[in-house]
Amino acid sequence: MNIGLIGAGAIANFLLEELNGDEKEDLCIRSIFVRNKEKYRPLESKYDVTLFTDLQSFLQSEMDIVVEAANVEAAKTLLPAVIKKKDAVLISIGALADAELLAEVTELAMRHGHTLHLPSGAIGGLDLLQNANIGSVSSVSLTTRKPAGSLIAEDIDEAKVVFEGNAADAIKQFPKNINVSIILSLAGIGAERTKVKIVADPHTDKNIHQVEMTGDFGEAVFTITNNPFPDNPKTSYLAAMSILGTLKRMNRKVRVGG
Repeated sequence: MNIGLIGAGAIANFLLEELNGDEKEDLCIRSIFVRNKEKYRPLESKYDVTLFTDLQSFLQSEMDIVVEAANVEAAKTLLPAVIKKKDAVLISIGALADAELLAEVTELAMRHGHTLHLPSGAIGGLDLLQNANIGSVSSVSLTTRKPAGSLIAEDIDEAKVVFEGNAADAIKQFPKNINVSIILSLAGIGAERTKVKIVADPHTDKNIHQVEMTGDFGEAVFTITNNPFPDNPKTSYLAAMSILGTLKRMNRKVRVGG
């Protein structure tokens, strides 16, 4: 499967190293869409890829699927055009907190016969939540604790709650940090009803997510302690791996979970 990549940051480089550096994989990144071709020119020779700055030329290049690895604003701008032409994997899931964009992309995917894949990112338990939601889920809450410096600029000595509200408002205030709240919302009871608390902690170097849910199925509580991504402490390492895992599972004939 040939892959087109939007963005050339830390996660994009992780995918390039894992996929284009492994000849055993039946997955390869062929094209990359960037804003500044000269800045990322070395990627062409290092990973045997072609850089594009024109979106339509990028979408017409040799690819089967597009992976967005940029940011929420880029996702909002580019996703409608992408899903008209190709299947896609969306990393910046926070973009779908915009109800109008979600409705537009859903309609376009159906009309053009394409699929939008949403990786689980830095958390797990989405299969449990989706299955439970076939019945009735009454509450879903997320408490995220991250290194203080990845959330706020001020120096603090003790842990500080920097946000408490719902997922829709959380992604507006922390668009680079709380994508997990939106994937939880999409799998469960929506962004308005999904409760979120964000804690800036000067005493941790981990990204910690605690999810609690209740419903007809019973109750579930689980905690994931993630190492930050080496090249970007605002991102969990598991988030990068979930994208790679999503791509690798696409062609499998035996699929676990769901």
